Parts: sequence; structure tokens; C-alpha cells
Amino acid sequence: MAVHRTIERRTFMSAKNLVIVESPAKAKTIEKYLGRNYKVIASLGHVRDLPKSQMGVDIDNDYAPKYISIRGKGDVIKGLKREAKKVDHVYLAADPDREGEAIAWHVSYLLGLDPKDKNRVVFNEITKDAVKNSFKEPRSIDEKLVEAQQARRILDRLVGYSISPLLWKKVKKGLSAGRVQSVALKLIIDREKEINDFKPEEYWTIDAEFKKGRGKAFPASFYGLDGKKTKLPDNDAVQDVLGRVDKAQPFDVTSVVKKERKRFPAPPFTTSSLQQEANRKLNFRTRKTMMLAQQLYEGINLGGKEGTVGLITYMRTDSTRVSSVAKAETSKFIHEEYGEPYAATKIRQGKLQEGAQDAHEAIRPSSTYRTPKSLEKVLTKDQMRLYQLIWSRFVASEMTPAVVDTVSVKLHQNGAEFRANGSHTKFKGFTTLYVSSRDADQKDRELPELAEGDSVTLTKTDPAQHFTQPPARYSEANLVKALEENGVGRPSTYAPTIETIQKRYYVKLSARRFEPTELGEIVNSLIVEFFPDVVDIKFTANVEGELDAIETGEENWVKVIDQFYKPFAKEVDHAEEGIEKIQLKDEPAGFNCDICGAPMVIKMGRYGKFYACSRFPDCRNTKAIVKEIGVICPKCGIGQVVERKSKRNRTFFGCSRYPDCDFVSWDKPVGRNCPKDGHFLVEKRSRGGVQVVCPNGDYEEAIQK
Repeated sequence: MAVHRTIERRTFMSAKNLVIVESPAKAKTIEKYLGRNYKVIASLGHVRDLPKSQMGVDIDNDYAPKYISIRGKGDVIKGLKREAKKVDHVYLAADPDREGEAIAWHVSYLLGLDPKDKNRVVFNEITKDAVKNSFKEPRSIDEKLVEAQQARRILDRLVGYSISPLLWKKVKKGLSAGRVQSVALKLIIDREKEINDFKPEEYWTIDAEFKKGRGKAFPASFYGLDGKKTKLPDNDAVQDVLGRVDKAQPFDVTSVVKKERKRFPAPPFTTSSLQQEANRKLNFRTRKTMMLAQQLYEGINLGGKEGTVGLITYMRTDSTRVSSVAKAETSKFIHEEYGEPYAATKIRQGKLQEGAQDAHEAIRPSSTYRTPKSLEKVLTKDQMRLYQLIWSRFVASEMTPAVVDTVSVKLHQNGAEFRANGSHTKFKGFTTLYVSSRDADQKDRELPELAEGDSVTLTKTDPAQHFTQPPARYSEANLVKALEENGVGRPSTYAPTIETIQKRYYVKLSARRFEPTELGEIVNSLIVEFFPDVVDIKFTANVEGELDAIETGEENWVKVIDQFYKPFAKEVDHAEEGIEKIQLKDEPAGFNCDICGAPMVIKMGRYGKFYACSRFPDCRNTKAIVKEIGVICPKCGIGQVVERKSKRNRTFFGCSRYPDCDFVSWDKPVGRNCPKDGHFLVEKRSRGGVQVVCPNGDYEEAIQK
């Protein structure tokens, strides 16, 4: 009985420490690591922010922000205050980045804590050792980190709440503009202009096959004439080359160059590279990738003794650094699973410091020994696919390079030069485990043993006509890459940015690529004309650099905002006077309503233009507007090929003369015919890019990425 009483008394003792995190999932995971003296609760993200109903920034008083409690968070805040009164100590354990530091600072303010007190704990991974060690060395709130987040928030508010009302007044209600979203939109529109201005140029290639003796045929390609690289602009140039070549005579092998080449693994993931690779390899949208990564970071219930554990390190990072503990564990794993030749570093001798941490690491598994196979029963299908990607990329990054033997061969006859390239993987190294999407098409190509002075026979020539291709529209992966390369925004902002420009219907996804809408082009042209700095990539990247400098204490946050806002405010005044109201007037459609006979008009709706009856709302007849693609119908030769939508909103192509002409194709005709059989050529879209092919399968051009 005495034992039972002791247990009961301990169970109902109140915890001495309160830990505040952002999410219930994270709270649940770390509470079990800390024991009964700690109670862990969630703030459910931010608790205070700038008001939605007004600017909320005192421009005349050093841009002082006017923070208010977020609507709907009243009960959460009351709960935090209530629990804080019951304990001896409050710890703030929000995420280890600017946003997390700001959340800790706002919670500290609401609870009346001294921000200089050492009550801030951060951990890069939610594992028992990492969490326990972080509580051994709490620190005070990093004010510079908070100021950097605050400066970004205020800058974004000044831009958004200055330009958006102008767009509502001059164009259409519900529109918005922002620092990063305006640059993203301009990138997409600039790319569309490049595509529209592109003039295709014809060029030819000559692929060939050769044999050494009775050996297996090997491929080679035409290089040039009389020792110089020669372009083949048309069929006449091709015939000139073929006229020089005598199939009955052998080609001389004039050069054989053999080299050993090493292919090194890609570094472990940063936020941006994870978003790109998950989009390319798994077809995950940026938002989905971040949601799944958050789940893996905050904790998954593995069952048994382990319970809930964070499976990956923090997923918002620009770093590819890896802690010495993780390197040592991974080296040991690779030695055991693959053998010493595959491990990039030797197993370190001696005991490592338990739970040693290295904040702001790359995204990696919290333990390499938690292999994807060992987690099959506890992860959902999508969680597993993302974890597999993160785990494989990280382990591969700690493996040795692949070793490839390459050979380059020059073949000559009558001044015509063909070249053959071969490769053979001598040692697979990291490619045993992981190959990035960029390297997926690198395969071995074996050549026969050739030496200078050998003779080979030409067995086949295959001339092919090609046309240069315009640059491809941005996919999510390409857009994220472009934003990162230009230093615009931060990887954590890319998902909401991409979502916003789609929600506002400035862009739409077509075959997984971004296409600007007419509304997007109207908004972009206004911002480009009246707010050039907002869409100037170098200017925006410079602002990002200054925000980073605030974090390191090199810049003052008020000064950074002031330098941006003073010229921007003049642009706002100029735009107020200069932008004339854009009347999105109904245009006459040129035909009458087939229901009531009134004239039809062209209206601008949320999803672009459409035909509608001018007697709306008395008559609600509407029709989709078909889009011509600039190609004559390959069946009747009279009508235009137009883009249409199926009942399931899938794009297909048909003749504008339907039903007189019943031409239809799921793939987009390109306006050229197959050089082999005369059938019309089409564009096929795949993960690799866009490829022009013949539907009969006897002709294809190179994939344009």
C-alpha cells in the first residue's frame, strides 16, 4: 500500500518547469524525454503579429511595430499565462531560426518574462540526447535574431500594405503585391516573353554506327570537316558530308584518349535543394514537401521502447554542414553495410561526446541506423518517400566518389571526322545508394578496345533534322532554384510565395509548369513601371543581405528599413497620381447568346477571360474561350488548332472548325511533320522536360529541359 501511495503522490505532483513549443506534435515528442518535472505545451505558432486591418507600423517613430494578439489565440494565451503561474521556471523551446526566436520573444513578452534571462533552449533535432543537452545550457533570447525577423516582417508589411490598396483601387479588389512574390511573378513573365520572342533555327546531326572487324557495332556522331568543328544548318550540308564519306572504305582511328574520372556525391539537403529534388523526383509540391518534413522533424511514434522520435534534423536551413557525431555514426554504418571502400571517412576511435550538437546543420536523419526499411510500418507512403530521399542523399554524401573510366575516339576518312565517347563505371561508390535527378541519365556506354592506327567500318548513318527549342517555363523546382540563385527571399518563404501567386491567379500551372495569366501580366507591368526597385532582383537580394547583417549585428534594423522606405514612399506617391484606373471592361464577343439572343461579351473572371451573356444575371449563359496555338489543323488544313478543356479540366487540342473537322490530340501539335513518315509532330511533356516526337514512334528529338 505504501508503494502505491508514493506512486500516486508523484503522479499528482505539479511540474516545476514549463516548456513552450510551437506545435502539439513537438510538445508530445519532447515531454517524454524530460520527465515528470516538466510540462510541455504548444503556442500553436505565432501569438502576436501586426494587425490585419491597418499598416501597424509607426513610420514617424523609427518604424515601431504595433503588435496585437492574433485573433482566435485568446484561449491559447490565457492557457500559457495560467500554466506559467504554476511553475518555478519557463523555458521557450521554439524552432532554432528567426521565426522561432521571434515566437519565443513574443511569448516572453506576454508572460512578463525578462528576455535577458536564460530561458531559451534550441535543438536541431528532436532526439533524447539533443533535447536533454539543450536544457543543460539554456541561453537568453537572441535580440539580433528577433530584430532580423522583425525587420523582414515590417518591410513586407510596408510593401504589401502600400501597393495592394493601389491595385484594388486601380485594377481589381483582392489583389496583392509583396517583395518576394513580385520578383517570382516577374521571373515567370520574363521567361514567357523569352518563349514568345524565340525564333527556332534549323540544324542537323548525323549519328552513325561503326564496327571493328566482326565486333559489336558502336555509336559515333559527326564532328567536323578538315579538322574543324562543322555545323550542319540544313540538308544540303548533310549531303555534302555524306558525299565525302565512302562506306566501302575504312575509317582510321586517329586518336584514343583514356581518362579516369571521379563523380562526387551531392552534399546533404538544404531547404531549397530538398524542395527542388522532391519536386523533380517525387512530384511533390513545395508546400507538401515542407509539411511532410515538419512531421518527420517533430516526431513519429515508432512504438515499443522508442516511442515518439524526431526522425530528421530541422528542415529550415541553408547549411550543408554535418556534426561530427553524425559523421562518425554514418561512417560506422557505411563500413558495416557496404564495406570500407565505400566510406569517405574512417571510423573514429575513442568515445564521442554524448549528444554533441552542431546547430544549423544540413537536413539529415537523426540516426543513420533508422533505415527507411526499418520504418516501413510506421510511416505513411508520402512520409516514407521523403524520408527515403533525405536518408539516401545524406548517407551517399558521406560515401566515396564513383570512379569512371572514359575513352574519347576520333575517326577520320576523306577529311570527315566522327567522334565516339565511351564510359565504364570501375567503382560505383555513392551511386550504389543514390543518384540525384540531375545525374539520372548518366549511363555506361561501352566501346570496343580501340587503338590509334586501327581501322573501323561505317555500317550506318542516321541524319536527323532538329530545331532549337525555346527555354522551358519554370517548374516549381526551377523557380525555387532561380529565387535561391538570385538571393531573393529565403527557402522558408518559397512555399507561401508560390502558393500566393497561384491563389491570386497571377499564374497557373500548365503541365506542371508556371504560365502567367493576363491578370498577372497587368499587375506585373504596373509594378515594373511604378515600383522598379521592388522587382529589381539585385536590389531585393541586397535587402536580403542587409537582413542577414542585422542578424550578425553588422547593421541596425531601423537604418535598413529607412534606406528602403524613403525612396519607396516617393514611388507610392508617384504611383497614386500616375496609375490610371484600368477598366477591365467587358469586350464585345462578336456573336449572340445561343439561349436568349442578346450579345455575348468577354469578361475577366478569377480564372481568366470567358464569354458571358450581356444580360447577366437574367441570363447566365457562359462559354470557355478557346486559345489558338498558332498551328494550322493537320487534318483539314483550314482551321486553327485550339486549346480546349475536357470535363475533367484536362487540356487537349482540337480543330477550331469542330464539328466540321473532328481533329483531336491530347498532345500539342508543333506545326511540323515527321521527316520519316509525314505524320504531324507533337510535344510530349515528362519529368525530364519537353520532347518533340512522332506519335507513330519512329522519330524523336532531344529532350529540352
